[in-house]
Amino acid sequence: MGMLVVTALVTFFVQRQELWSIGKKAAVKMAGTAVVDVLAPGLHYEEKENGNHFLAKVEKILFPIADYTVQIKSYETDAESTLSYEMILAMEALDENYVDENGQVVMQNNGGTDNAQNTDSSQPADNAQSTDNSQAAANAQNPDTSQETSNSAEQTSLTVAPPIAATQKAVEYSLDKLNDFDYLVQNFYQVDSTTTINSSQLNADALLGKDLRLSHDASTPQILIYHTHSEEGYADSVPGDASTSVVGVGDYLTKLLTEQYGFNVIHHKGEYDVGDRDHAYSKAGPGLEAVLAENPGVEVVIDLHRDGVAESTRLVTQVNGIQMAQVMFFNGLSRTTAMGDIDYLYNPYIADNLAISFQMQLKAAEYYPGFTRRIYLKGYRYNMHYCPKTLLIEVGAQTNTVSEAMNAMVPLADLLNKVLTAQR
Repeated sequence: MGMLVVTALVTFFVQRQELWSIGKKAAVKMAGTAVVDVLAPGLHYEEKENGNHFLAKVEKILFPIADYTVQIKSYETDAESTLSYEMILAMEALDENYVDENGQVVMQNNGGTDNAQNTDSSQPADNAQSTDNSQAAANAQNPDTSQETSNSAEQTSLTVAPPIAATQKAVEYSLDKLNDFDYLVQNFYQVDSTTTINSSQLNADALLGKDLRLSHDASTPQILIYHTHSEEGYADSVPGDASTSVVGVGDYLTKLLTEQYGFNVIHHKGEYDVGDRDHAYSKAGPGLEAVLAENPGVEVVIDLHRDGVAESTRLVTQVNGIQMAQVMFFNGLSRTTAMGDIDYLYNPYIADNLAISFQMQLKAAEYYPGFTRRIYLKGYRYNMHYCPKTLLIEVGAQTNTVSEAMNAMVPLADLLNKVLTAQR
C-alpha cells in the first residue's frame, strides 16, 4: 500500500506541479484525491452519483494537514486571498496611517467629528525625508514634527496666510540621482509593508516624461475635488461645522485654484463616511462616477483627506515664515505582498497616478522644501482608477489646527498650477 501511495503522489506532482500556485490547501487536497484514485478508483464516481462526502472523509484521514494548512497561512499572511471583494473594499478605508512614530496603531479620537479608529497594524510610521546635501534647505525650514500639541477650539482662531507662491527653486535635484532607484525610494517614497514596488514602476525618466498639462481651457470643468472621508477634522474643528473640517479646506483650495490660477474646479461635497467609515470608498465610487459622467472634461481628480497620527506628533512646517500643515501624497498599487496583483482591483492608470504624485512631490521638494512628507505607497486601489491624473492627498493630521491646514493650500495650489501647466 505504501508503494501505491508513493506512486500516486509522484504521478500527481509531476503532472500537476504548477497547481501549487493556487494555494497549499488546494494542492494538498488534490494530492489526497490522487492517492484515493489509485487506492480506490471507484470512490470519485460514487461520490458524484450519491452526493455523499465519503471521499472527503477519506482525504481528511489520509491528509489531515490540509485543514490545518489554511489556518497557518491565514495567521502568517493575513490571507488577503481569502477575503471577499467587499471585505477588501472595506480595508481600503484604513488607508491613512493612524500610527505612531514606531508604527504602532493609534487608538484615539481622530479630531473633529471623526471618531473612526484604524485596526490595520501593518503600516510603518512616516519617516522624515533624507538629510543628504540636497535636503539641507528642507531641514532648515522644517521644525520638530514631534512636539506636543495643546491647541483647542478655545485657544486657536482661524487665521489664513496670504496666498504668496514661490517663484524660484530652493533646491536642485540631479536627474542622475533621481534615476537611481534606491535613491529615489529612500528620498521620495514610503513603501508600506503590505505592498511592493520595483524600478519598472518607479523610473524617474518615465515619471517625469508624462505630459500632465491640461488639454482644454477653463470653459468647462477641469478639476474635481471631493472627500471620501468628509468627516475628518482638526484639533480646533467645530463639531458639525463642515467649514472647519477637511471639506472647508477643500473650499479654500477650490477658491485658490479658481480665483488665483483660473482653473475651472468642481468641489463635490458628497458624504460617504457618515456612520460607516469602513465602506466609504465603495460608497464614494458611484458618486464619483456620476460626477465624472456629467463632466467628461474633468482631467484631474483630487481626493482630499486628513491623516491621523499619535497625539504627540505635529506635522508642521514653515513656508515664507507661515506655519502650515505638511501634506502627503498617497498611491494605491492594487498589489499586496501576500497575493501579488489584485485582478479585481484593476487600475489601468497606476503609472499615471504615480507620475502626477511624483511630479507634485518633486516640485514641492524644489520650491517648498519640507512641505511634503514622502509619498506613501499601499496595496489597494482607493478609487484611483477613474481618472489618470488622480491624487489622494493627506493634509496634516488631527493634531494640526484648521489654520495650518488652510495655509497648506497656498503652496499646494501653486504646485498644482506648476505641474498642470508644465512650468519648469
